[in-house]
Amino acid sequence: MSEATATAETEAFARRLRELKDHSRLSYGTLAKRLHMSTSTLHRYCNGTALPVDYAPVERLARVCRATPEDLVELHRLWILADAARGRRADQAPAPAREPDEEGESGDPVVVEAPREVPSSRPSWLRRRRTALIASVAVVAALGAVAYTLRPTTVRAGDTTTPTFTGTLDVDSGLPSAAPSTGGSEPAPSPSASASPTGTTGTTDPKDTATGTGRPAGTAVPLTVATRPYVYDSPCSQRFLVDSEPAQVGPPATEPDAPRWAAAYGAVSSDEQEVALTVQGTGEETVVLNALHVRVLSKNAPLTWNDYSMGVGCGGGVGIKSFAVDLDQGNPMVTVKGGQRAFPYKVSESDPEVFYVVARTGSYDVRWDLSLDWSSGSRHGTVRIDDGGTPFRTSADVDRPGYDYPLGGSEWIERQG
Repeated sequence: MSEATATAETEAFARRLRELKDHSRLSYGTLAKRLHMSTSTLHRYCNGTALPVDYAPVERLARVCRATPEDLVELHRLWILADAARGRRADQAPAPAREPDEEGESGDPVVVEAPREVPSSRPSWLRRRRTALIASVAVVAALGAVAYTLRPTTVRAGDTTTPTFTGTLDVDSGLPSAAPSTGGSEPAPSPSASASPTGTTGTTDPKDTATGTGRPAGTAVPLTVATRPYVYDSPCSQRFLVDSEPAQVGPPATEPDAPRWAAAYGAVSSDEQEVALTVQGTGEETVVLNALHVRVLSKNAPLTWNDYSMGVGCGGGVGIKSFAVDLDQGNPMVTVKGGQRAFPYKVSESDPEVFYVVARTGSYDVRWDLSLDWSSGSRHGTVRIDDGGTPFRTSADVDRPGYDYPLGGSEWIERQG
């Protein structure tokens, strides 16, 4: 590759950076402050006289400038091309001649790389391997960067099949590529584990059978449970705790986008979490729902993260019939709320039920799930309900900094009072 071509690739990358910067309407000084880098360094990136050694600062810059998923994929592609060109220029630089050592023997050559925009100590073979790996990732990102889709899958139960829906989340779809640190607690759930706006089907307990001792051949659980893990009682009811500063957190999510937003940022519901359960029979037979239980899996000190509201300027939420769970109790139970009728209920394929469960904590960081006891004729069992294989998680907000995102605004503003 000629020097002119290499320069052209670097300039193409720099030109895209400038376009994103101009679109954000933020000054170089403001952007540099948010990115924790010097203004001169940012200038060099944007005018093409320097190229970042790693992609991480480029991605942070793009996100602060509110880049779209398509912008992120294209910017990543341009950086890969410019970085590869830089590596090839270094490989083509001639090595100095060997100089004799003190005994007159010829020693190993010491290669001094030609000056580049950003120095790198990586050997050429590692640069080439790294470029190839990143290029592979970029191809995957390009194929799925804007794909947040629902696709039907099949879960087998005995000899029958039950259709469910599983969300797919591409980590380069405008949200962080990795969840923030969980501050020493258990690892944050994988984005793909909870990225379904229409819910996920609860897992099944081993005693989901007619006898309670194992599933006989041909026996299927006669119901499905789909969950929506983040229900907005009002546009402003949902708040999340996130272990990141406001400059690293994107705009608030609407309810359909809340699962992937929470998964991408490693977010945890703040103080309260409302979950919707849609229970439906799989045939004409009636299934009796006998009881709903809550199980606490872990209870720790509340998270010391920032609190982000998903909406501002709203009135009080409209009360709905629901079930309440006080996670601070030693042995929490599911209780009726707002005129909700207590169990049992009946469902069939043509007569589903939707239940709302509101879990609250004022003192702890709690991981929890639900279980639903059912019976149909001589069969009975229990369906375990969670967030796509991951426990629900709710943490108290104990005097943490809070942030709102004003309507029509472009950044998070610290909440007053």
